[in-house]
Amino acid sequence: MPSRDWRLRIQDILECITEILQRTAGIEFEDFIANRTIVKAVLYDFGIIGEAARNIPSDIQSRYPQIPWRLMGDMRNVIFHAYFQVESEIVWRTIQNNLPLLASQLQEVLEREASGE
Repeated sequence: MPSRDWRLRIQDILECITEILQRTAGIEFEDFIANRTIVKAVLYDFGIIGEAARNIPSDIQSRYPQIPWRLMGDMRNVIFHAYFQVESEIVWRTIQNNLPLLASQLQEVLEREASGE
């Protein structure tokens, strides 16, 4: 089976970021951790983000070292293999502080690669 194009994987990451931000918009941390459905949906999306990031070719990753490719994969590993170690505060801070910037960085990668820069 042919591997999925890395651009589609970045699109997957962007879609997951959008869904996470939509699910958590307008709520506080206490509301987030109290709603197991939202927590589980967010963790699932983080898992997809990590899996997609792990499958971005190394040459693309090395061209964009400002993107935390390894951290995204590591977060996926914790969520799926050491789920009992997931810290809700870290997940929340990541949503609030990192996802909006990551989305713009990934959009820039797609634009730069499409234009051949």
